[in-house]
Parts: sequence; C-alpha cells; structure tokens
Amino acid sequence: MVKYNILVLLLLPPLLFTCLVSCNNLVQNSCKEASNGDPNLSYEFCFACLESNPKSENASNLEELVVVSLELAISNATNICCKISNLLKEEKYSNYTESALQDCLELYLDAKSTLVDARNDFNSSTINDYQKASVEVSSAMDASTTCEDGFDDEEKQGNSTHEVSPLEKENKVFFELTVIPLAFINMLH
Repeated sequence: MVKYNILVLLLLPPLLFTCLVSCNNLVQNSCKEASNGDPNLSYEFCFACLESNPKSENASNLEELVVVSLELAISNATNICCKISNLLKEEKYSNYTESALQDCLELYLDAKSTLVDARNDFNSSTINDYQKASVEVSSAMDASTTCEDGFDDEEKQGNSTHEVSPLEKENKVFFELTVIPLAFINMLH
C-alpha cells in the first residue's frame, strides 16, 4: 500500500502538469489560428478570455472551446442587459439616449436568445447545424454595432446635447467575444 501511495505521489504531478500544458496549448493554438484567420480577433483577447474561464481547462478539443466561448458571450450579453437596465433606472439621460438604451436592451436580449440557439444548434453536432450556429452568432454579433450606431445617430442629427454612448466599452467587448466562437466554428469547416 505504501508503494502504491508513493507511486501515485510521484506520477500525479507530471500527469497534472501534462494536462494543464495540453489544455493551455489547445487554447493557445486555437486562439492563434483564429486570430490569424480573422482580423477582428486579437490573439491576446481570445487567450485572456478563454484562459480566465475554468471550463477551458477541461476542454479537450476545439468543439468544446466553441461551447465555452459561446457561454462567455451569453454571459456577457446577460451582464450588458443588467447594465442597461440599471442605466435606465438612473433617469439621467436625454430622451434620445434613453430611447437608444431601450433599443440596445432589446438588441442584447435578442442576441442572448440567439446565442443560446447557436449553442444548442452547435451541440447537435451536425455540419448543417454548425453552419446554422455560425449564422446565429453573426446575427448576435450585430447587436453591438447596431447598439453603438444608435448613439452615433444622435450626433448625425446635429443634437447639441449629444451624450457619449454609455455602452461603448461593452459593445466593443461583446463584438470581440462573439468573434471567438464564430472564428472557431469557421475553423471546423
């Protein structure tokens, strides 16, 4: 029994290290290939997002990283909806900005639902559903640019009380988060 325990103690650390290195390599290699193939994706952003998520450590292939990245985007959409709801409660914005925030809330609620559909379609594991998931992620991605454009419209209309988008950072991050699963899905084709 003592020999068995010593053997386990000797073999366990290298096995754990090997798993961590191979999981880390999967994230590194996937992010590198994805960022090389998509000008909208930065390697550093992709790697930082996935490395910070414990589920990435358990991913053994690109398909599992797609699901992790979709879940990150869904979570981010949920957080943005909460932020918008809180901003609307503050009642400190012009009518135009408040209206733009309402539009953004609807866009992100739809994006969240669409990303959930994309995850479900992707998990069905057929090529046609991968393509459908890709289209759905692309559709959800548009929420960020459409939301931001809603604030830019105020400036184009010559409104002298133009307020900077309170969601500029969130829109940029969401866009980049949706690029990750889209690039990964495209790598599977």
